[in-house]
Amino acid sequence: MTDSLDALIHARVLAVVRAPTAESALLAADALVAGGVFGLEITYSTPDACAVIRELDARYGDRIHLGAGTVTTPSEATQAADAGARFLVSPGTRRELTAAMKDTGLVVLTGALTPSEVMAAVEYGTDVVKIFPASLGGPAFLKSLRGPFPDVALMPTGGVTPDNLTDWFDAGAVAVGAGGDLVSGADLATGRYDEVERKARLFAAAGARA
Repeated sequence: MTDSLDALIHARVLAVVRAPTAESALLAADALVAGGVFGLEITYSTPDACAVIRELDARYGDRIHLGAGTVTTPSEATQAADAGARFLVSPGTRRELTAAMKDTGLVVLTGALTPSEVMAAVEYGTDVVKIFPASLGGPAFLKSLRGPFPDVALMPTGGVTPDNLTDWFDAGAVAVGAGGDLVSGADLATGRYDEVERKARLFAAAGARA
């Protein structure tokens, strides 16, 4: 578990891939890796998400840090683990779901926004609390959470850009999640994977500086 958590922290940036098709998810992943972003979160809103995870695991192995996102049921947690995911991400925090995610033995990230939700996530045993949507409060909000929760691993998702990435890490993030600002729906819909790669290079460079 420690090694897996270290790998997530080392990845710095987790690209949240919400693709309209399995093929576009794979092409987006290839573009992200080419651009230097090696943390990949394939969401269950992507068709055939487990098939995508299985293919990426076979294609890249330990070169990437691969996980499943938008996990909302215990069965999805099990399926993603079987497909080769190394971490599981839920947009919210529920006791039964968190327990099922932890039963896989993978690193578990569950979503929270308020202090009470962070406390619940910690109580249920999550490894990393995903602050979502982090855009609502920005880095200043994350820094405020650091006060009462100095030892909790926090990962903001939403509102993270290359320009403010350093601010998030300075505020106490252990890693960041980047969705539309890195892998936009418009770019995927129009097949602009070169643009995905370009943005990945910007995020990778900012992550290296942070």
